Amino acid sequence: MISINDLKNGDTIIIDGNPCLVASVKHQHIGRGGATVSLRFKNIKTGQILERNYKSNEEFKEGEIEKIKVKFLYHHKNQYWFSEIDNPKNRFELDEKILGDAKDYLKTNLELVALKFPASGGEGEIFNVELPIKVDYKVVEAPPAVRGNTSQGGTKTAVIESGAKVIVPLFVNEGDVIRINTQTGEYTERIVKS
Repeated sequence: MISINDLKNGDTIIIDGNPCLVASVKHQHIGRGGATVSLRFKNIKTGQILERNYKSNEEFKEGEIEKIKVKFLYHHKNQYWFSEIDNPKNRFELDEKILGDAKDYLKTNLELVALKFPASGGEGEIFNVELPIKVDYKVVEAPPAVRGNTSQGGTKTAVIESGAKVIVPLFVNEGDVIRINTQTGEYTERIVKS
């Protein structure tokens, strides 16, 4: 158990039976009344961000989340299939609503991390995945650069192998391999020129 007074941003705790990531902790003192603590947190399973007030003597169970190395296999309709790297027979699927924007950056055999809760004791449930921050993708579609076209700051929209559209510099061509920041969706550099 961890006291609310010892919580800091980034801690994982259990609220209403769900793993939650602490976003902010604000201590409030109201006149003669007792102190309260305003806690802002993200439900890791649903992605919902909530804010609640607690008394300063409250305690929470620490949330242990197991991280498992997995790879993306394929998607069919709204279902995305993964398998554990160490044990390929262990396959699981996640719905595109759970994956959110991460689904735009999934490509076959991409290695990532699955989040499992509860981490220890009994059967846990994989509830989401974390992409690597930077991933290399092949450009499958890019309009040719038009000379003198700098009205848009020298950029164009290209399509990468996962199907996502990315803003890239004019010099990027179809067949190039580029590095994308999967958290922001931004182009970072060209790795291989076609």
